[in-house]
Amino acid sequence: MADISKVLIANRGEIALRIIRACQDLGLATVLAVSEADRDSLPARTADRAVCIGPAPSADSYLNLGVLVTAALGTGADAIHPGYGFLAEQPELASACREHNIKFIGPSSENLRDMGNKLLARQMASHLGIPIIPGSEEVESPEAAVALSEKIGFPLLLKAAAGGGGRGIVVVNDPGELPGLLDATSAEVKAAFGDGTLYLERYIPNARHIEVQIMADQHGNVVHLGERDCSIQRRYQKVIEEAPSPAVSPGLRQAICAAAVEIAGNISYENVGTVEFVLDQDSGEFFFLEMNTRIQVEHPVTEMVSGVDLVQEQLCIAAGRPLSLSQDEVRLEGHAIECRITAEAASRDFAPCPGRIQQWDPPRGEHLRLDTHCYPGYLVPPYYDSLLAKLIAWGPDRAQAIARMAQALEEFQVTGVDTTIGFLARVIGRAEFQEGKTNTRWLEGFLQEQKDRLS
Repeated sequence: MADISKVLIANRGEIALRIIRACQDLGLATVLAVSEADRDSLPARTADRAVCIGPAPSADSYLNLGVLVTAALGTGADAIHPGYGFLAEQPELASACREHNIKFIGPSSENLRDMGNKLLARQMASHLGIPIIPGSEEVESPEAAVALSEKIGFPLLLKAAAGGGGRGIVVVNDPGELPGLLDATSAEVKAAFGDGTLYLERYIPNARHIEVQIMADQHGNVVHLGERDCSIQRRYQKVIEEAPSPAVSPGLRQAICAAAVEIAGNISYENVGTVEFVLDQDSGEFFFLEMNTRIQVEHPVTEMVSGVDLVQEQLCIAAGRPLSLSQDEVRLEGHAIECRITAEAASRDFAPCPGRIQQWDPPRGEHLRLDTHCYPGYLVPPYYDSLLAKLIAWGPDRAQAIARMAQALEEFQVTGVDTTIGFLARVIGRAEFQEGKTNTRWLEGFLQEQKDRLS
């Protein structure tokens, strides 16, 4: 591939293996950056070369920008793929790559900086005439927050302008709670993301989380691949995703996808990305939420219904190639559902459960996909996210996709560590989920119901 011959993967786990496979399909050499804890991982065994970048803690390895760039230069890699998480949305990594003539498999540092700030992203969407959730600009003091809250109404959300992963989002039910929550949340996000800026946003209780997958090349082409529904969440973290959304009508789909394409085109975006929206199921209105400027954990459901390899598209875009298809050529077929399987004990408030996997016997089937880095004997380390695998089921319609997922979860056998497989099976089996009658609060209610039954 012109301009790219060797890619350093600055990540770990299932996404690292996913990127390695995409590179292999394109004939690209791979170098995997690994911490000491991941030296013997499946991705490390699969890459052409693995290079240790530091001790197990991510701050000393996967988050060490200087070491990653040095590793790329030292191994002759001419591109870096950050995956998701870690440094994937840090403009400093994109800038360092540009400075050292390394291709960054992602958007520009300007895109990362501007869209990484939720306040700036809201302003941009508003200027384009795309609806945003009623809210405030930066909250500068407790007194200002209380005054603004009276205009927005309760309950409301206190949100961090920077960061992600569900951190820095707090529901506020009463003006008296604001001063204390403001100080605590600002300190938390300042420590986590280096920016303590907060703002207020109207809370939509009966909401769906809808996101649109886009891809954009260096030639001005922007294409969407439909929407995903990511409403099954715990503490603002996605648990189950599907494509398409059971709550989106054809007319709404056209409007929301057009808005996503307009946003990406307006900022001259280059890469794959996700534009996220909130759908108010009571009013039928949708609102821009944010843009994720990277590959998403849940990208496989879009790949299953579109037939497009999004990681290969990322690599080709970075190499200067045009998109592999136009909007008129996009064909979305059937329905796909993804379950995130983690090493956690659902019965103990999802406590992490590191340890050695003894049995690892995944389901098999024509319409199933498993993205994982696990195998019998794998030692799940305690240092990182507890994601073990992403199980994806496809069907010609939603009912058949659900049925295949239910069967696959029943067949999936893992011992040695606790997993969320049984919990996911219970969620999939609920009538509300099967009938598509859920929202972003539904899973929390389901979990409370389970606790009440045991008490």
